[in-house]
Amino acid sequence: MAAHALLSPSGASRWLACPPSVRLEQSVPDRAGAAAAEGTLAHKLAEEMLRFKLGEIRKTAWQKELKAIQADPLYTPEMLVYMEDYTNYVMVQYDEAKKKTSDALIFLETRLDLSAYAPDCFGTGDVCIVADHIMDFTDLKYGKGVPVSAVENKQMMLYALGLYEAYGHLYDVHTMRMTIYQPRLDNISVWEISVAELLQWAEDELKPKAKLAFEGKGEFKAGKHCQFCRVKETCRANHDYHMELIKHDFANPELLTDEEVVEVIGKADELAKWAKGVKDFALMQAIRAGKAWPGMKLVEGRSVRKYLDENQILIELEKEGYKREDLMKPAVIVGITELTKVIGKAKFTKIVEPLTVKPQGSPTLAPETDPRPVFQADKNVLDEFSDDFNDD
Repeated sequence: MAAHALLSPSGASRWLACPPSVRLEQSVPDRAGAAAAEGTLAHKLAEEMLRFKLGEIRKTAWQKELKAIQADPLYTPEMLVYMEDYTNYVMVQYDEAKKKTSDALIFLETRLDLSAYAPDCFGTGDVCIVADHIMDFTDLKYGKGVPVSAVENKQMMLYALGLYEAYGHLYDVHTMRMTIYQPRLDNISVWEISVAELLQWAEDELKPKAKLAFEGKGEFKAGKHCQFCRVKETCRANHDYHMELIKHDFANPELLTDEEVVEVIGKADELAKWAKGVKDFALMQAIRAGKAWPGMKLVEGRSVRKYLDENQILIELEKEGYKREDLMKPAVIVGITELTKVIGKAKFTKIVEPLTVKPQGSPTLAPETDPRPVFQADKNVLDEFSDDFNDD
């Protein structure tokens, strides 16, 4: 298993905001699971596919690599389609760079040394294209949780620094262009920053914060950057932060001002997520480590009865005169996500997509900064939604 940097670029947004969290996390094992392994496999597939398209390996070698990847339990046909789209995007970028600079260079899965800016900091750059004036860096993210923006993205800025240190001397580079490519979310986010601004940020913010983080110093600070922190459930600063969020008088919401109602709505999801995280942490400690929490005990939850042998049940009921067709549900086609995995994205788009419809979703409140347009409901949706609030 590859070693991980203490000050990892992927955690930069957290340790830049909360420097001492890095050392605090060392006492807790990494929880990376199947999603991380799936992402690693997708990166491997993308790398080998690009090497073949760039002529670095022969077709026989590519087919051998592909066969090995397809044998992995985490591989799905849709992964091949997504990586085909991603590598095509990269090749277009590379072709555009060569039109401007005939000897433009491309580097894949490059190890980046960032120790000049942050102690024990290194990472791996997915794709870097170097040409006159501009350096392109593309980061593949195979996760499908939430769209990630490249704008002022601290992980991308650290990668850009490492790439500039490694390859900036090859050409007269004055602009760094960073792209986050999320195929499963149809998200391609692009952001540019001048080399001068990037280096200034590194001196003014990155270096001093990285020094504090490495030494375990600085102030604890909670916020959205805590999302992937390994100690967020038991962190005192995170607890105090959320306790401040709930200091409202909820006895009679009608007495709250409009601004207070909006404030509560904005904090509700964050509070619920934090509370669930703490509850899940406590449960896992009780199950795995036998932890006894004050005033609580581990009990058996609700259970639903299941058929032991469905075929035998049908046989016995048929003996009693019941018809099998009256006892069984008709076959139902699998859901869209499962069907896409079975037949692949390309065939789904060509054959099934024209035969699908996406009904209008129920209304929900969101910040004005949300990119979705203002909800314009038809009468049926509003009538159905209002039934949920009917006391009858």
